[in-house]
Amino acid sequence: MFLGSHNSMMLSTVSVVNFMKEWELRVLILFSITLQILLVMLSNRRKYICRIWIRIILWSAYLLADWVATVALGVISKNTIDEYTEGRNAEDQLFWFWAQFFLVHLGGSDSITAYSQEDNELWLRHFVGMVIQTGLAFYILLVAFPSSSWLPNLSVLIFMVGVIKCGERIWALRSAHKNPIPIDHSSLDEKNLIPEAYNLFQTFKRLFADIILSFQDLDRSRSCLQKSSPRNAFRVVEIELGFTFDMLYTKTSQLYNSGAIVLRLVTFLLTSFALLAFLFLCDKCEYKMFDLAVTYLFLSVAICLEIYSVFVLLNSDWIANWLSSHVSTCTVLRRWYDWQANKRRDNQGVCLRMQKVLRRIQKLLQIDNLLEKHRHKTYVDVSSELEDLIFDELKHKESCDPASGPAVCWNRQGSFTLEKCGYFSGGEFDRRILLGERDFGRRILLWHIATDICYCLEWDDNPNNVSATSPDRKKADHSKHISNYMLYLLVSCPFMLPIGIGMIRFRDTCAEAREFLGERNLKYGKAKACKKLLQVNTEVLPAKVKGDRSKSVLFDACLTAKSLLAKKENRWNIISGVWVEMLAYAASHCRGNHHARQLRKGGELLTHVWLLMAHLGITEQFQISQGHARAKLIVK
Repeated sequence: MFLGSHNSMMLSTVSVVNFMKEWELRVLILFSITLQILLVMLSNRRKYICRIWIRIILWSAYLLADWVATVALGVISKNTIDEYTEGRNAEDQLFWFWAQFFLVHLGGSDSITAYSQEDNELWLRHFVGMVIQTGLAFYILLVAFPSSSWLPNLSVLIFMVGVIKCGERIWALRSAHKNPIPIDHSSLDEKNLIPEAYNLFQTFKRLFADIILSFQDLDRSRSCLQKSSPRNAFRVVEIELGFTFDMLYTKTSQLYNSGAIVLRLVTFLLTSFALLAFLFLCDKCEYKMFDLAVTYLFLSVAICLEIYSVFVLLNSDWIANWLSSHVSTCTVLRRWYDWQANKRRDNQGVCLRMQKVLRRIQKLLQIDNLLEKHRHKTYVDVSSELEDLIFDELKHKESCDPASGPAVCWNRQGSFTLEKCGYFSGGEFDRRILLGERDFGRRILLWHIATDICYCLEWDDNPNNVSATSPDRKKADHSKHISNYMLYLLVSCPFMLPIGIGMIRFRDTCAEAREFLGERNLKYGKAKACKKLLQVNTEVLPAKVKGDRSKSVLFDACLTAKSLLAKKENRWNIISGVWVEMLAYAASHCRGNHHARQLRKGGELLTHVWLLMAHLGITEQFQISQGHARAKLIVK
């Protein structure tokens, strides 16, 4: 009985080994093709879609695509060494033909060369890996000759395509931080948004590397945007960020020259000729039907992805910028350019929405803390009215302090708006609450809670108050959106905010709120909870009661909400002004490389505001006050 069991185990093991040997490569092929399709279809969408599921799928496909292609090349090369002495057969020749397609897959698609900025910095590592994999493919190609079959000759064509694509990928990674010479700008209108955005991009892309710009750069950009409408200004910034994304994470910026166009045509023709030659010239009687289907799939998908990549390129702002200087050549180009210039999308900002979510399954799987940052996210479009509010506030304070420069006004973290509105006229009590500490995280939490309380009591608890289209209601909605967005940055993207103890304050504030509401059994009703918070006796400053035991700002926020509710006529002008000022402060104090980092996640409203401020000169990265002065060296 034991011997019989042992024999059956051996037979089972042998059958599994034989199955893996026969199907291992075929499974890798299908998996690699699937990953390439995912990369091409999703990579361009992450430029303007913030959804986390796209990032997860794309990140997984990006990592697995190179790994699968590398493993498949290794499997084919190993089998080549093992079976070469035994004599070649038709199946081996087909495998050697497939090997060249994995080199093409290693070259990647035009719409994604790097998933993150770190991939650009590691271009030399990618180069070494590409050299090794190209050497493996070349070795397999040499083994395939001499042969009476057409397959080795077709393998040469696909090998050339793979070498070209790998070279383009390495060149794109290496060139990601290249800085061309600036170009002059003209006035901004609907017809020249894309070329003007491209001209600004040529200069201001250096901000993403934290490079200081000159006084002349400021003159050119400010003259471009001073007379612009808010919508056009944000559209220009949006197009600029699209150019920056393509420069950092795709091959697109390297493809708009005569040499790249010739290479793209060569790869398409070589792949098409390989398909036609395999279809009409190769003897396919010796191959299995499944292997023939896989080969046709390889060739067909390669051609389809080439065509799709060309369509994506033709549909991009890069081609629209090129057409802007050729629209007078013919009517077709003019119509194409007009269509390209008019197809624009709305910006998206990410906000936190406080809502109840079931956590039992997450706690059971012990991923509750891991998913905490994503539990309360919701996505809100940035409306044109919110763009108007932000742009008008930026232009209004652009020349607020001619002596020290406009950037100084935006370093006040909201106090400039409060002083202008006479908010501290009631005494030193309010000033100590709002300006007692310079920690920016504290101000975000304090004003977020105060804004939430005011909004809840005025609008949520009293839906018949004023029409939803009233100016106060619109400013209230804008304030709440910015408030939620700033809290999202504090919780999910603290690296984009000034250094502080924001997360400690956030956790202490949440703990104090839970304790306060739990003691009073206030489990339901946000309006009721807000009213209870406002009933707390705050005659003594909360800091004197708590000391340093807690960094919570809950009751400081209640004091602020009380004082805001007392200002019935000017309340939402104050709140909206403070939030725009804090948004601009955060934008101007975030490093350029952090803004670039977020572009791969769909971009941030903060980055749009930062680049718009730079164009208006509201930044400390223009440090040359007299741009036309020249230093002279006098030798006595």
